[in-house]
Amino acid sequence: MKRCLCLFFALLPATVWAQFAAVPPQEHPLLREIASAIHADELRAIDTRLVGFGTRHTLSITTSPTRGIGAARRWVKAQFQEISRGCGGCLEVITPSQVVTGPGIPKPTEVMDVVAIQKGATDPSRYIVMTAHLDSRVANIMDSTSNAPGADDDGSGVTAILETARVLSKYKFNATIVYSADSGEEQGLYGGKIIARYAKAHGWNVEADINNDMIGNSQGSDGVVDNIRVRVFSEGISPNVTPAEIKYLYYHGGEVDSPARQVARYMAVLCQQYVPNLKVMLMYRDDRFGRGGDQMEFDALGYPAVRVTEAHENFTRQHNDVKMIDGVQHGDLLAGVDFTYARKITALDAITLASLAWAPAPPSGVGIAGAVTPDTTVSWKPVAGATGYRVYWRDTTAPLWTHSEYVGDVTRHELRDTSIDNYFFGVASVSKDGFESPVVFPGPTGAF
Repeated sequence: MKRCLCLFFALLPATVWAQFAAVPPQEHPLLREIASAIHADELRAIDTRLVGFGTRHTLSITTSPTRGIGAARRWVKAQFQEISRGCGGCLEVITPSQVVTGPGIPKPTEVMDVVAIQKGATDPSRYIVMTAHLDSRVANIMDSTSNAPGADDDGSGVTAILETARVLSKYKFNATIVYSADSGEEQGLYGGKIIARYAKAHGWNVEADINNDMIGNSQGSDGVVDNIRVRVFSEGISPNVTPAEIKYLYYHGGEVDSPARQVARYMAVLCQQYVPNLKVMLMYRDDRFGRGGDQMEFDALGYPAVRVTEAHENFTRQHNDVKMIDGVQHGDLLAGVDFTYARKITALDAITLASLAWAPAPPSGVGIAGAVTPDTTVSWKPVAGATGYRVYWRDTTAPLWTHSEYVGDVTRHELRDTSIDNYFFGVASVSKDGFESPVVFPGPTGAF
């Protein structure tokens, strides 16, 4: 039998054999290594320290060494600096800020983000951003003095950022990774505006913003205990699309195939492969109904962004004073954070950032043809750093890509007997090590 197989392969045409032999791996031990390096005990220790500042309200005291938003910002900055010392200075730590007056901030107040930048080695102009908000609040949004622990909202998100930075700092990536602890979210997404505008002003090519906002609560107000699912919200249509692009979208499809949706799908596939006992719930809206988060400020500037958040929220804990009501504990306390659950979500964050940063950029100029034929042809422009491409397709009602074919180092591929009318199509760029970009849907509204 072995002899027959060897004879079969020997008789293959050289071009077919070259393509067969060149198919890169789709299993990445490095991602498993990264996922396993995220520790629940580390998360608990970080969040405990954040809660220890009493309140992190944006309008709280900034001069105390132990209490308020100022002390919390300085501590987060120190953690980034310590991580950087451990990796030989691999992180550049900056504090972009703006003096703000507006809704939620009645008097001029400096709103400051604490940001660490891990510069990419070969493709540093591409940026993969992870955000969470450092500030906290109680029931009265203007109460800047009462204890506002913010253990879950959003101590859990900032905790995930610091733990992810600790783990990923041990590796070198092609693209640049940014870890941003934002302030002013509860007062009106001010910190999200600051980092998104900083990215725009400095010419960052932001491929994705992964915003973590409340990732630690596993017991919902609805009584459901759920530590095996996480919601990933993503916008359907960018606010920057033109009327002509909208017309193209209406006719050709793509309402659920924005770059943000492809990032969400990317996370879902990685989760299924590398994070046991966790499943991504794809949420087809920008955020929860009538609510928002810092990812929306990236969306507003045309950057693909998603919100990562727990499956079931507990409304007795978030945005509440710390007190007992009819025997029920209110307030956002450490006791309400499930760090085993948060560990899984943080692992998903870490492998998503790593996979994106090791992969080539998503293809551009993706086109499609095949009307009135039984075949479909997908085309694209070559991508620096890509050694091949994978063409994807799925039923028009399928949430995830269900079929794919690695097509090698080409810029067009014909799928025989696969009707353009019956499926949605896309293409991803692939590195020599098999790391893939998000899938790009044909047409202007699918472009990264």
